[in-house]
Amino acid sequence: MVLRKNLKKKFALLSVFDKTNLKYLCGNLHKYNYSFISSGSTGNKIRGMGFKCTDVSKITKFKERFNGRVKTLNPLIYSSLLYVRNNDTHKKQFLSLKVPEIDIVIVNLYPFEKYKKNKSDATVIEMIDIGGPSLLRAASKNFKFVTPVINPKDYPKLINNIKRNNGETDISFRKKMAYKVFKEVSNYDKTIAKWFNETKT
Repeated sequence: MVLRKNLKKKFALLSVFDKTNLKYLCGNLHKYNYSFISSGSTGNKIRGMGFKCTDVSKITKFKERFNGRVKTLNPLIYSSLLYVRNNDTHKKQFLSLKVPEIDIVIVNLYPFEKYKKNKSDATVIEMIDIGGPSLLRAASKNFKFVTPVINPKDYPKLINNIKRNNGETDISFRKKMAYKVFKEVSNYDKTIAKWFNETKT
């Protein structure tokens, strides 16, 4: 049975290297009227599973460039993530942009730790995620209104929280997820910094 208790159109932005449980995630979000925004392989995977998915480039009018190095780094996306929903000035400025209001950001990072051993420097450098941490940090900063999720292990927690809150998440959950984001991104950056310090040029 499909549940659509909250009919407000909601958007989840997904960009995941690890596609684990993506069908479970999308299927359950779809039940609660979430539409999907994505790019690259994640968007193709979502569409391949039978769900509609809007490309980031359709919103930004800016195609992916440099072999995917630039995809989501765009002021229209960050306007949606960072504007304060209960600030009238912010709301007016946001509405003038005519872009979707993103409610959930689900991103996991390129596996730098996995690739740093026995790979060429050029290959390792491509595993330094730029857009992923930026999206997650923006969503986490605005946790009062936006839900960030960095770890696939938290997908069931996300869905359960949505089920308990009529299709949305509660602020306690969002704050907990924001904490996880900053903790994991911090560790990710430390790993990269260590590699730079130890790698010979």
